[in-house]
Amino acid sequence: MRVLIIAIGSAGDVHPFLGIGSAMQSRGHEVILITSPYFEQAVRKSGLGFHPLGTTEDFQRLQADADLWHPRRGPWVVLKKATSPTFQPILDIARELHVPGKTVLLGSSLAFGGLNVRELLGIPFASVHLSPALFVSVHRQPVVHGMLFGQGAPRFLKAFQWTIAARIIDRFVAPDLNRFRQTHGLPPIRNLMRRGWHSPDRVIGLFPDWIAAPQPDWPPQTRLTGFPLFDEAGLREVPAEVEAFLSSGGPPVIFTPGSAMAHGHAFFREAVKALSRSGRRGILLTPFKETVPDDLPENVRHFSYIPFSQVLPRAAAIVYHGGIGTCSQALQAGIPHLIQPMAHDQHETLSRIRDLGVGLGLPPAKFQDKRIAAALDELLDGREFRDRAQDLAKSFEPEKWMRRTCELVEDLLPKQG
Repeated sequence: MRVLIIAIGSAGDVHPFLGIGSAMQSRGHEVILITSPYFEQAVRKSGLGFHPLGTTEDFQRLQADADLWHPRRGPWVVLKKATSPTFQPILDIARELHVPGKTVLLGSSLAFGGLNVRELLGIPFASVHLSPALFVSVHRQPVVHGMLFGQGAPRFLKAFQWTIAARIIDRFVAPDLNRFRQTHGLPPIRNLMRRGWHSPDRVIGLFPDWIAAPQPDWPPQTRLTGFPLFDEAGLREVPAEVEAFLSSGGPPVIFTPGSAMAHGHAFFREAVKALSRSGRRGILLTPFKETVPDDLPENVRHFSYIPFSQVLPRAAAIVYHGGIGTCSQALQAGIPHLIQPMAHDQHETLSRIRDLGVGLGLPPAKFQDKRIAAALDELLDGREFRDRAQDLAKSFEPEKWMRRTCELVEDLLPKQG
């Protein structure tokens, strides 16, 4: 079987598909990852086939866009600048790599172009979602910025809310997609929120049901497996300074606003002040060194990247943006969470962490050193959050989850008689 994987987004969006690709390859399949050249080195180090989608400069321009993290404008930046330009390239690449009768296609949540490939080339296609935020519902609904009605609202009001949201998304995204479809003789797609994100063949949720149970109005072709937990462990050299700092004192608090956050100056400034106020040790993780304050105190260190699996089990807590990949690694490590949600699926992650009883949240306007220090005291001075986090960590079954994910992909291709 040839497995084509389209992964659009930041490292948190691409890493899970490196994990899936490696697992599929170990089961004897040929895997080609179609993603930004920004990730080419990681893909090739994983031993997978690689095909570029866009350019490194495209990725860096999007990453530098300050609106990327705006609660209202951020989603439109992603959909217009990261998704719409990929429709024709995805089709061209699929035509080049398609082996009839032996090819399946996986696409991340932004890979709308996979639906076009499915219809034009007949390749079985699975939509793969990392977060429950992609599943709208009138029951336990996802939490997103600007919602009119909360969880306690009547279902008819929730349905009205999602109808309005679908029209807004269609207004911004559907014209580009449907112009492309028209040029290729395909009918228009309406209500992208329900029909554009989810392949009719298979929808795979890469999270366990204990973080988000399937709702009655989710697509019936949805199957949940579990977190993929890939973090480049073994592919990147960890500086010796990391071990030296971890061994020189108590467990540090990890601060990271996400691998693609190029505007984290305020986040790290307040982090350092909060650590000084509380007397705790800390590690600041970001590839953007210019966002980190100069002259860090002795109890704080900055590193560009450390695989989470090599640092979170030795940490006291994590303070982050609410990315689901970071969330899954912290859950596996059994440590408390403090989330500063900004945009995209991050409010939904915070809502799930609160439901699980393993963390707290602070909005950007309140992400100030006094409040951060107080939240860390609440998370770490007692046992409630840590005990609950450690109990949840026992629910992890990564090998079983990955095996089930691979089986669902293999089932897309009709069995040969």
